[in-house]
Amino acid sequence: MQSLSKILLPVDFSERSVAAAHYAKALAGRFGSELLLLHVLAPPQYEFGSLEIGGSMLTELYRGRAEQVSADLDAFLAAELAGMNVRRTVIEGEPASKIVEFAHRERAGIIIMPTHGYGPFRRFILGSNTAKVLHDADCPVWTGVHLEQAPAPAADSLRSVLCGVDLGPQSSKTLCWAAMLAREFGARLTVIHVTAPDPDFGDNSEVNWRIDVRESAERELLRLERSVNVEADLLIEAGEPAKIICSAAQRVEADALVIGRGSAAGVFGRLRTNAYAIIRQSPCPVVSV
Repeated sequence: MQSLSKILLPVDFSERSVAAAHYAKALAGRFGSELLLLHVLAPPQYEFGSLEIGGSMLTELYRGRAEQVSADLDAFLAAELAGMNVRRTVIEGEPASKIVEFAHRERAGIIIMPTHGYGPFRRFILGSNTAKVLHDADCPVWTGVHLEQAPAPAADSLRSVLCGVDLGPQSSKTLCWAAMLAREFGARLTVIHVTAPDPDFGDNSEVNWRIDVRESAERELLRLERSVNVEADLLIEAGEPAKIICSAAQRVEADALVIGRGSAAGVFGRLRTNAYAIIRQSPCPVVSV
């Protein structure tokens, strides 16, 4: 598992960035991390493309814009983050790709960023930049629809951590991350595994099938716990994963939900269907590992 020696916080100067910074500060304080504040400045053609101006004037406007952004980043939560190990960087380019490149280059242990959803349907919106970062980043990503709503004190008082595992190859890493988080904050750790929906056999076979599936899952969860030397409350439920996991997060009053994002490359990247749905519907921030 990667260390949290560096925490990357992309900043767009919105209220959502401020709220995300509360979690970044809490983690950095607990783990003694360097906090990397990053703003990605759009290229000149995106910043001033609609203006009919010459090349030299465009260059001058963009230079002024870059200087202002650098000053704004230097001032961003300067008082709140005083005394912490903070590095502030402005780079140019397409935001999502530059965030991922920067995280890889700096070997960041985690990226913390809000979903950037808007309006009454914010729970069902995942901003394009966040989606791309989740798709491509190697390190864990801390995000969620409620990230931007959290008051400052809530970020430093994680009392309950829920870990969702599918018992696949990523489960050990996911549970290790959840256990580390729970241990550092003294939080209660609960592990949930969701099995397939119960079949409709129409006879006693359904009961026997359910018992066999549950016992098999329980054995695997206990084996997983032993393999990573972790003790946690166990939940085994059947149904649609995103719905069941998010319901459990609400029931155990989870302050953070840790899930596996997958390690497969290719057209689907790292963000799988269940992970996407869980992030959109979770009642608390989600750490996708």
